[in-house]
Amino acid sequence: MSDHESGAIRDHGTEEPIEGGYVWIDVDDCPHRIYYERAGSGERPLVCLHTAGADSRQWRHVLNDPEILDRFTVYAFDLPWHGRSFPPMDERTDWRDDAYRLTTEAYADHIVSVVETLDIEEPEPAVLGCSMGGAIVLELAHAHANRFCGVVGVESTAFAPKRDLGYLGDPSINAEVVRGEWAEGLQAPNSPDRFKRESWWVYAQGGPGVYTGDLYFYATDWDGREKITEIDTDACSVHLLTGEYDYSALPEDTRSVAEEIDGATVEIMDGLGHFPMVENPSAFREYLLPALESIAAE
Repeated sequence: MSDHESGAIRDHGTEEPIEGGYVWIDVDDCPHRIYYERAGSGERPLVCLHTAGADSRQWRHVLNDPEILDRFTVYAFDLPWHGRSFPPMDERTDWRDDAYRLTTEAYADHIVSVVETLDIEEPEPAVLGCSMGGAIVLELAHAHANRFCGVVGVESTAFAPKRDLGYLGDPSINAEVVRGEWAEGLQAPNSPDRFKRESWWVYAQGGPGVYTGDLYFYATDWDGREKITEIDTDACSVHLLTGEYDYSALPEDTRSVAEEIDGATVEIMDGLGHFPMVENPSAFREYLLPALESIAAE
């Protein structure tokens, strides 16, 4: 097993193949300063979408995987308000006092704008998203199939109203603690502790209201139950992967999505939870690589 597969700690001075940078995008005539990372030399772009309340650090193992980087050039970015990306950089927007609420339309627009601005439209990129990222890829396959060759939805659902916890916006709650503990519990019991702690740490950070603002998309605004029946997998292939221990996006939820999309593939990942790319990267890649191989061959 390689160092990457085992998740081994690198030797002192090891430089990873990841490059980071910032790019300005416009969504609804509002400027946003976006942080993104890139690695690889493959012909086809692969865009990775983080989970609610998190950031692109979740994709560090994919961004370091030599086999993936040989076939794809991998991009991962932080949505506005997340990670190293700022809220809207517009003097007309009083973002500190306005409640952040992510909508389906704005989410898709941000992804498309990043792709256009980074000039990664040809050949058509693939998109890999987890959790709320696994939901929005279904919207992309439905409404933007002309822009993307295929999507991989990890922990995907078409409708998840129960995801809104309802209490994280309460000022009496220590959200930095609760978010991390919530993320910890969504991971498989057999996943290595040192990786599960990465999810805990990412979720222990973040601006006030950002996680609940993301949940507005995931639990309120997003309803893809009718849209997914119209997805044309000849135009944009759909591959679905869900961990068997995920009680947030249940395996049966993902199977229900696959049943409504003619030509979609679905795999339930043994021994994995809601954050497979973080909590057990070596096990996750055994499911991810065949999906990516299928997209690369299209």
